[in-house]
Amino acid sequence: MLQSIKWVGTAAGIIGAAFLALNVQESGWGFTFFLVSSLAWFWVGIRTRDHALTSLQGVFVGIDVLGIVRWLL
Repeated sequence: MLQSIKWVGTAAGIIGAAFLALNVQESGWGFTFFLVSSLAWFWVGIRTRDHALTSLQGVFVGIDVLGIVRWLL
């Protein structure tokens, strides 16, 4: 199961980056994919007791929420 969560996090991160790189009207949706990615990797960090990964992804969750608020709401 953990392996599947890693792949979800990876795929969502790639899709999020592509949305932002395209710089189109829908680019803000990239932050929702980044949020999914960050939450997935945050969970992986918790399950593996990787404090550095958990800390990084925790900060990314905050940044992703800020991006969603600024771009989509």
